[in-house]
Amino acid sequence: MVTAGGDGTRVKAARRPEVRLPALEPHTDGELEPDGDYDGLEFSAADLSGQDGGGARFMDCALTECALDGTRLTRARFLDSVLTAPRGVGTDLAEATLRDVEVRDARLGGVQLHGAVLERVLIRGGKIDYLNLRGARVRDVVFENCVLVQPDFGGAVLERVSFPGSVLKGAELAGATLKDVDLREAASLEVARGVDRLAGAVISTGQLLDLAPVLAAALGIRVEQ
Repeated sequence: MVTAGGDGTRVKAARRPEVRLPALEPHTDGELEPDGDYDGLEFSAADLSGQDGGGARFMDCALTECALDGTRLTRARFLDSVLTAPRGVGTDLAEATLRDVEVRDARLGGVQLHGAVLERVLIRGGKIDYLNLRGARVRDVVFENCVLVQPDFGGAVLERVSFPGSVLKGAELAGATLKDVDLREAASLEVARGVDRLAGAVISTGQLLDLAPVLAAALGIRVEQ
């Protein structure tokens, strides 16, 4: 799908995931295990805080209302899965892979996704504070009606990413590469650093006016009345 910007610029829209979970079995095998293999399971209201699932694979899984405080999921793979109302602080998903995944109504803080790969991911609703996506590859990802407080996209590559209805507070874009990133429908857009990296993104006229002071500062322009 292709949409057009106000100046006629054509923007490739993100491809959303189409997750169709099979009948699931409840997970009853205790704590997560490093390099574990979880297929067709439902984790319901599970307290996974502090557990180590590094390198684990989650395929056709549902994680519903799970606590993820300090959970280690480095290099884990989430494929064709749905995470509903996850909550926690300091969840470590560094270098993880999320492909064809939906995240709904998250309440997370300090999530580490640096070096991760996100492809065909929908993050809908909820609030994520200090999301760390430094150096990540983010492709076909939609942030819909969620609040992102100081998200860090430093050095990341974003392609076909959109933010309909979402609030971005103090976004970090230093060193990021953007292609077909659609920010026009964001409810609020605030860039703390790296406003010069917005090349490759499409913004609305109103957003341009809001960003004018930051753009002027980045270009060394002094504005006086």
